[in-house]
Amino acid sequence: MSTYTESVGNKLNDLLEKTYDAEKGFKKAAENTNNSALKSYFNGKAQQRYDFGHELKSEIKSFGQEVDKGGSFTGKAHRTWMDVKAMFSSDNEEAMLEEAIRGEKASIEEYNEVLNETSLPTSTSQVLNKQKVAIENGLSTINTLEDLS
Repeated sequence: MSTYTESVGNKLNDLLEKTYDAEKGFKKAAENTNNSALKSYFNGKAQQRYDFGHELKSEIKSFGQEVDKGGSFTGKAHRTWMDVKAMFSSDNEEAMLEEAIRGEKASIEEYNEVLNETSLPTSTSQVLNKQKVAIENGLSTINTLEDLS
């Protein structure tokens, strides 16, 4: 039977913080484009990450772990979306999409890293797999939007 360890809780808290970083990055991107298709896409992705965050928090709490309130920047916990938010302020739609692609690919890698944890409870694996698939599906949408810009 899988156990929910403090290590798993820490990994999920890292993923949670990155999820909120992504939400902020997508909101910033939506603010910095006049293209209605891009604005809609970025707003939708921000809402998706908001929802992901609440799912992750519920999962962490359901196993009696503390939800990290943030503020724990370490050298190891590189915040991909911090770079994205800075790039989004440039008002360059192509650059925003390229950064969104890079950020989404990094998110998928982070999900894969946590999913490779052997002690994940079934419910945690299901939540993470569902979120990862949604991010993967979103990559094809980004590629379509990139062709329009």
